[in-house]
Amino acid sequence: MTEKLVLASGNSGKLKEFQALLASADFEVLPQAEFFATEAEESGLSFVENAIIKARYAANHSGLPALADDSGLEVDCLRGAPGIYSGRFAGENASDEDNNRKLLDQLQDIPEQQRSARFQCVLVYMRHAQDPGPLICQGTWEGMILSEPRGINGFGYDPLFFAPDQNCTSAQLSADTKNMVSHRGRAMKKLLAAFARGVVNKNTEGSAVRHA
Repeated sequence: MTEKLVLASGNSGKLKEFQALLASADFEVLPQAEFFATEAEESGLSFVENAIIKARYAANHSGLPALADDSGLEVDCLRGAPGIYSGRFAGENASDEDNNRKLLDQLQDIPEQQRSARFQCVLVYMRHAQDPGPLICQGTWEGMILSEPRGINGFGYDPLFFAPDQNCTSAQLSADTKNMVSHRGRAMKKLLAAFARGVVNKNTEGSAVRHA
């Protein structure tokens, strides 16, 4: 039987990706906007902390199981920045273009071979707001930051992120291909595999945080 699941994100791009990624699973992914308008305060200092905060907030306000994603770009020569601040790198309410422009500005004197970076994604599945054992899955996608954007697909830093395993930027990939190879797709594979193995019983209490 299909189970309703609230996605703890107001990002329309992420919603589309998760709806596609979970299309074959027994979940109907609903946007958090159907239940509440305010965003959780992301006061954590890591992707894991922020994902847990968002999942608990969404489960509490919707009464449904919640899936939260906290993801971002880590650039090595910037000591991991923008990291957990990827969505607001250029300030609160910054657009993708604003964030990309700031990133390029900070890397303008950095040679190509020193522009290594990765996308990180942490997914947290929480069965209810008091769930003591949320399922945590992480996916990583290694790449480089280009000096100019390429491609028109995706969102965020996709036009600047060159993935050597695909020989193109994330923004040059089709949605289906990106969903298979991206950090989010890799984390989702772990989540679905955990469900398939019975690591999470959706209808019982857990006793500890589980990593998949």
